[in-house]
Amino acid sequence: MAKTGWVIFAEEQCKGCELCINACPKKLIFLTERLNQSGYPVVGATETDKCTGCAMCYLMCPDLAIKVERWTVP
Repeated sequence: MAKTGWVIFAEEQCKGCELCINACPKKLIFLTERLNQSGYPVVGATETDKCTGCAMCYLMCPDLAIKVERWTVP
């Protein structure tokens, strides 16, 4: 069974530290040009269908700005 997931970023909590970018084994997370209300660049994800829901990004985020949902696909 394949594992898949979905990552959700709380942009207003993100400080653009890039720790989640380095932690993603699939290299799906990137720093966007968007700024949050505090003036920090925020992260986004590309090719979200390739996310396995491993939650490495979540574990690395010091600001708790990431939520990961995961499920198993038959």
